[in-house]
Amino acid sequence: MTAPIASGWSGCRVGFAPTGKRRLCTAHTQLGHWTSSAFDPDGAPFTLAAGSEAVIVWKFREAFFQWGHMRRREFIAALGSAAAWPLLAHAQQDRVRRIGVLMPYTKDDPEDQQRVAAFQEGLKRSGWIEGRNIQSEYRWYAGDADRARSSARELVGLNLDLILVGAAPGLVALRREARAVPLVFVAVTDPVGLGLVESLARPGGNATGFTFFEFSVGTKLLESLQQIAPQVRRIAIMYSPNSPVQNQYLKPIDAIGPSIATTLIKKPVRDASEIEAAIEAIGREPNGGLMVLPEPLFPVHRKFIIELAARHQLPAVYPFRAFAVDGGLMSYSVDVPDLYRRAAAYVDRILKGSAIADMPVQQPTRYELVINLKTAKALGLEVPSTLLARAEEVIE
Repeated sequence: MTAPIASGWSGCRVGFAPTGKRRLCTAHTQLGHWTSSAFDPDGAPFTLAAGSEAVIVWKFREAFFQWGHMRRREFIAALGSAAAWPLLAHAQQDRVRRIGVLMPYTKDDPEDQQRVAAFQEGLKRSGWIEGRNIQSEYRWYAGDADRARSSARELVGLNLDLILVGAAPGLVALRREARAVPLVFVAVTDPVGLGLVESLARPGGNATGFTFFEFSVGTKLLESLQQIAPQVRRIAIMYSPNSPVQNQYLKPIDAIGPSIATTLIKKPVRDASEIEAAIEAIGREPNGGLMVLPEPLFPVHRKFIIELAARHQLPAVYPFRAFAVDGGLMSYSVDVPDLYRRAAAYVDRILKGSAIADMPVQQPTRYELVINLKTAKALGLEVPSTLLARAEEVIE
């Protein structure tokens, strides 16, 4: 006796044959694979398999084995319904997943392009191929908090399976808009202090990811600048007052300020015109230098900043590798593309069902000191051998 399984899989059939106290069931999937199992009245498990892989484990017990209380047609209907579950689950697993990606710079920025490439490479390693089983919606907010908020609203409105976000302004914007969509963040400093996760070990909520610098990075940038340009006596510290973490970066610098023979001048800036005014002010007097703190606003304007520093002959140190690559004197930074590559593994786990609240926030493991010798020569600086020995990359 056979009957179709009521699951929309027209090629599926089950067979039933009573054999005294034992019952024999067989099943045929649309792939042409058969299986059969015999059961005793005490409730041994029933297994339906497609080929060698079991796709249902079901205990019928009284419903299956009390033959007098269940007609064959009812049994077949129940069996068909049970058989449909794993097939439907398999179909859901195979559907194209839709994710959002909110990037901190601009679409044509080589730095963001490198990060996107690293993320896509990581996805590919986990079996996610763009256009085949995953579809990505990209947005860029160019270091602008207002644009971050509008882009966050757009992405949340698309009903995506997950959103990857770069830097704190983007994550803050998304947390305001989305409390249910899983969020994987990259290069966010102090997510606990910002109230974005409960703890690094157990973030809770709907967000986890990878942190950025420790707040002490400002002192490392300052030390590097003093090593490469010991003649500097006045240093402008450029930061964004709109950033939720900039004050935390400034505290360690304030703490060491009185102990060094250099005047530190804070320069809060919000846009290109204020950046220009700050650099021109420090460039009017001799023996000046420039230190830029981590903030998405600055990489967006990095070529303008590098040009102004060169025009005023200012030794400058930056928190992103792209500055040194584009002609800045020196950078000390986290390997951010590596974070995006690692973030892809978190995206993979979440799309496959891992609980985001139990996935710990991870910290950077790779830092890079990059020195541009061509720029150093143009500024008349001799780079100490000790500093060169520490450099991950030297640009000549």
